Amino acid sequence: MCGRYTSTRGPEDLARLFQVTDWRPEEALAPSWNVAPTDEVYAVLERAARDDGGDARRELRALRWGLVPSWAKDPKAGARMINARVETVHEKPAYRRAFARRRCLLPADGFYEWEPVKDEATGRTRKQPYLIRPSDGQVMAMAGLYEYWRDPDVGSDDDPEAWLTTCTIITTEATDAAGRVHPRMPLALTPDHYDTWLDPHHHDTDDLRALLTQPADGRLDVRPVSMAVNNVRNNGPHLLDAPA
Repeated sequence: MCGRYTSTRGPEDLARLFQVTDWRPEEALAPSWNVAPTDEVYAVLERAARDDGGDARRELRALRWGLVPSWAKDPKAGARMINARVETVHEKPAYRRAFARRRCLLPADGFYEWEPVKDEATGRTRKQPYLIRPSDGQVMAMAGLYEYWRDPDVGSDDDPEAWLTTCTIITTEATDAAGRVHPRMPLALTPDHYDTWLDPHHHDTDDLRALLTQPADGRLDVRPVSMAVNNVRNNGPHLLDAPA
């Protein structure tokens, strides 16, 4: 799975990297070294014109991490739906409509996974966090889906409070370096596949799933980092320090 990650690049940098044509300065997010479920995160997506005919606009949006299906009774379900398994994402009721029409990219510097480690002095087991990131330091374009949820307690569709936009990360079995720490990992896309993945008019399930690859083609750097990562309230570049 992917339950925590780092995202420190600014919106101008992300807009350039992903050829974004539309982003909202009021949605700018602070850099985060400890992105957690239900946080606002950057997502790159394309939305078709209302008539579903013209060119789609590529946008950089701030979405809440944890997908809430449109049919959910309340948004609490999103906290449990931070990841979608690639093996079943095109079939599961919670994800299949989004997989067909609402795909996105979630930029990240790297992601965290944990390994149980026994403390020889106390005999207790603690969770040691590891940062997993591309060896070349490039941005990861994690494959994601997004969805709209309509709040029934807000009367007007035009009220911004009426709509909640959420997202999830698609994961697969981990191999190579990441697999030594955790059996699952996020999927990613290479720049030559961004256009097809984001195109809201592209609905071929097999074709879309074939675009998904391991981050950095499996060339990943894995290293232990500060135990402070374990507390979601902690943030800052010091989280990437070696464990004390």
